Amino acid sequence: MATLSDRLDHVLGVKAADRLTEAFDMTTVEDLLRHYPARYATQGQPLTEEEPEESAHITVIGRITKTELRPMKNRRGSLLKVQLDTGAARPIEATFFNGDKVRYLVKEGVRAMMSGTVHWWRPDRWNLSHPDYLILPDKAEAGVEELTSVRGSGALRGLAQSAKGAGGVDPAFFEREFVPVYPATAKVQSWDLLACIRQVLDQLDPIDDPLPADLREERNLLEVSDALRLIHLPEHKLDIEKARDRLRFDEALALQLVLAERRHEVEGRTAPACPPSTDGIAAAFDDRLPFELTEGQQQVIDEISADLSRTRPMHRLLQGEVGSGKTIVALHAMLQVVDSGRQCALLAPTEVLAAQHYRSLRAMLGDLGTAGELGAAEQSTKVVLLTGSMTAAAKKTALLDAMTGEAGIVIGTHALIQDAVEFFDLGLVVVDEQHRFGVEQRDALRAKAKGGISPHLLVMTATPIPRTIAMTTLGDLETSTLTQLPRGRSPIVSKVVPRKLHPGWVDRAWERILEEVGAGRQAYVVCSRIGEDPEAPPAKGKKSAEEKEGPTTQAAVDMYETLSAGPLSGVRVGLLHGRLPADEKDQVMRQFNDGAIDVLVCTTVVEVGVDVPNATVMVIVDADRFGVSQLHQLRGRIGRGKHPGLCLLVTDAAPGGTAMARLEAVAATTDGFELSVLDLRQRREGDVLGAAQSGTARSLRLLSLLDDLEVITAAQELARQVVADDPGLVKHPGLAGMMDAAVDGERIEYLAKS
Repeated sequence: MATLSDRLDHVLGVKAADRLTEAFDMTTVEDLLRHYPARYATQGQPLTEEEPEESAHITVIGRITKTELRPMKNRRGSLLKVQLDTGAARPIEATFFNGDKVRYLVKEGVRAMMSGTVHWWRPDRWNLSHPDYLILPDKAEAGVEELTSVRGSGALRGLAQSAKGAGGVDPAFFEREFVPVYPATAKVQSWDLLACIRQVLDQLDPIDDPLPADLREERNLLEVSDALRLIHLPEHKLDIEKARDRLRFDEALALQLVLAERRHEVEGRTAPACPPSTDGIAAAFDDRLPFELTEGQQQVIDEISADLSRTRPMHRLLQGEVGSGKTIVALHAMLQVVDSGRQCALLAPTEVLAAQHYRSLRAMLGDLGTAGELGAAEQSTKVVLLTGSMTAAAKKTALLDAMTGEAGIVIGTHALIQDAVEFFDLGLVVVDEQHRFGVEQRDALRAKAKGGISPHLLVMTATPIPRTIAMTTLGDLETSTLTQLPRGRSPIVSKVVPRKLHPGWVDRAWERILEEVGAGRQAYVVCSRIGEDPEAPPAKGKKSAEEKEGPTTQAAVDMYETLSAGPLSGVRVGLLHGRLPADEKDQVMRQFNDGAIDVLVCTTVVEVGVDVPNATVMVIVDADRFGVSQLHQLRGRIGRGKHPGLCLLVTDAAPGGTAMARLEAVAATTDGFELSVLDLRQRREGDVLGAAQSGTARSLRLLSLLDDLEVITAAQELARQVVADDPGLVKHPGLAGMMDAAVDGERIEYLAKS
């Protein structure tokens, strides 16, 4: 007999277990049983509910009603045209290219399973192109001798071999309504997995269910033993649905238990209480604001202020639309902490963004941010910048200001996490664009507080996160959302420019830039790549035709030269990309900020945080090379002042294709939350969970982070209740085991970064 924790080599043998470990990182019985079928081959129905897409791979079962052998037109041999009656409205057609070889088996009247690639050869007709096949026994057949041989080809022949016992092929197996089809590899095929799973299920001991009986009854959930059997070998469609319901809840609960434990651990720490001051620098800053905060900004400021006043560490996510005013909210929080005599660290993902934050915070604070300098306000603090590429002298000064407490606000990149950086009394950590940093990096910075004290944490993102994603990936954070745009923000109009279809429209794009520059405004031209890497070694071997013709995308370096000498020769054009030295990048951004550069040709280094209110036009070249969220982020760099913004998405994408549809969707709305859902659906949730882990035994296979809000909510409530009563899950070993088995540590870390 076998248990979930048993090693696979003890149950299946070393050879089979090693193949599963190498292909899917499976080591235990539970790893194998939680590798669920991707779909099911059904009696008489294709695997898709609707008409299958071009190139889709489907499996069908039915009776062959017609065959026709035809000579091939352009080479020797014959095609075998077959019609398979699956019980659908019309028969499914299949074509075999080795007709002379298969016609004696694939013949009228026999039952067959076929698995192949869909090819639409007319708008209303499709067929399976040279499918694998398996001749199935008729339900009326009783002679065991007829079942001892396997008649078929390819993957389905292997499937039959996996169902073959000592007495021959088990005919009952092919009478099943649903035959599981698994995510597989070239070395471990679906039928190999099925054979291993059937062997394990035959030996499996009863499982102690980790979920309480009253919860299972309340949610109408199967016992885990039944769910694990029925997900692999269902008898009815309802079996699949009920098994998925139970196992989907397990996946949600596993995630939420990890996040609940993390949340509980944070709540057990002590933080410095930083109550608001009525006559400090925060109050002085409020009095000087040249504009009125939105109702949403004030509400979030009040939420954060209350958090900072407590001795329990704040652990809050601040999300909002591009340009919704998150920086003002974060600065107010930092000033409240400075008023309490403590320091703040602002962590940014790039040097460009860190320098931009430094300049914008200094500008917003004015003499309130110049402590120690001539003309500083009575209530003031010092703001310093610390990045890896600073000169040794500048870095030494910044480090000293942080260590002595002279600097109330320290802004930097990953350099802030280094061991050499010490703070006098760190009270708040602000992480901008949180998805660029992992939990371990946030914790490394927070560990720089005084012994026994945990600083408050505020993480910000301009990438809107749907509620279910936030609950699942950031369930250890309280969430505040800014939905209003600050007063004075101008609307942005976006248009798709199909370069091949309307080449003249690109010329018009450069003319629009000239018109805006002529009116005293500025523009961006964004490219998807920098240019050829000068340090890259020359490619060896024979070049492909595509390589000989060169890349199809336009590089920023080339675009800068083309525009400077051509359409935009009459204006001041600058170049900004990631390979420039840090001081040169900073100089270019300063010139653009100051209006000394009219048009900035750049890469995605301007994607987040860059704030130039005078920039009104953005041309994104090869826009189809960017994701939905990235396009939305880039677009947010314009329309930040009193003039409306215009974003032009230049593309060679084919009309009617998925890339063009994506661009049209971006052009149709500026609602970041709507676009984030579209982005996740197009990229598939497997990508959200980490492409490197996609298809492994520990992937989230059933839970939809977008659609399963009710399941995630229920799992979150249960997880928090369980962890509150039993931190560490000592009294709930079943839940602890389920959590470890269903979602590994790497997955949780990836989710925390997503």
